[in-house]
Amino acid sequence: MLAADPGASIASIAAEAGVDRRTVYRRFASREELEAAIFEARLEAIGKAIEDARFQEAPVAVALHRYVENVIAVNRTWPVDFSRMFADEEILRRRNLYYAEVGAFLQRAVDEGLLRPGLPADWANQLLPELMQLVVRHMPEASNGQMADVVVDTFLHGVGAPGQAAAAR
Repeated sequence: MLAADPGASIASIAAEAGVDRRTVYRRFASREELEAAIFEARLEAIGKAIEDARFQEAPVAVALHRYVENVIAVNRTWPVDFSRMFADEEILRRRNLYYAEVGAFLQRAVDEGLLRPGLPADWANQLLPELMQLVVRHMPEASNGQMADVVVDTFLHGVGAPGQAAAAR
């Protein structure tokens, strides 16, 4: 709800959650406190998604799919306005650590031949989260696994027909 309406009141948030607003106020003194707790929960879930993907141990393709599927679940559970989330310096610092960890994993994918070398610096690390956000917005009826299949296939193969990339050059 906060992603769709960043100005939503505690009362409307409580109604959407199916609880009385007093229940929310007992736990959170202000809307900002509630928002901070949501941002923290999302960030913690991203950390668990990275850990569960096993970037160092699992085969690259397996780790990529696992990471994408887990982050899609996070995006569905904790949809937030990133500009508001990243306004908090500590959250931004932790997000940047996770971003660097994903970047190192994507470099491993290049080194092992899953991703092609020579793309602009950080391109894959910028593209992947955008694809995950797009699929959540445009395929809400699909399962997390189905969404991950679409994202990973698009990420690895693009949207062009097989064999047509060479003809376009």
